[in-house]
Amino acid sequence: MKWIPQDVETYSNAKEYVDTAVVPLYSVLVGGGIKQSAAAAEFITLLTNHLERQFTGRILLFPPFTYLEQEQEGKELTDLQSWEENIYTAGFKHVFYITSNLEWRRKEGELKGSLIWIPAIPLEHMNDSQKLPVIDSQVKQLLTLFTQKWHENE
Repeated sequence: MKWIPQDVETYSNAKEYVDTAVVPLYSVLVGGGIKQSAAAAEFITLLTNHLERQFTGRILLFPPFTYLEQEQEGKELTDLQSWEENIYTAGFKHVFYITSNLEWRRKEGELKGSLIWIPAIPLEHMNDSQKLPVIDSQVKQLLTLFTQKWHENE
């Protein structure tokens, strides 16, 4: 389910089945590195949307947690921990963060949820028919990871 009124209403009526939150993490870099920042956001967007379609009825895809790359050290972590606290308080049993920013790997121990780091695959020179198999391949790997985490926590 996506963060749109119709899906959120469905979630509200079926909370007992939707136990997993997926939060994309977007790093925004303005100036040098802006193109790489946009490419990573495109990749994570396509990936999480495809993932949501695979697990409709089990996960709620949250809007992206977006932060400035130049943010003061620790502010993005504190802000994300606040999101996390609210998500768990709302009754979600599992929280997955999906990012292409390697810096989150250093901070994953300070999060209760599961951080998934995936290096961004440059998609800008691919047409839609070429992008789909690439994204599909990545999602298949995530399906296994999600299933493992769900079984660990039961």
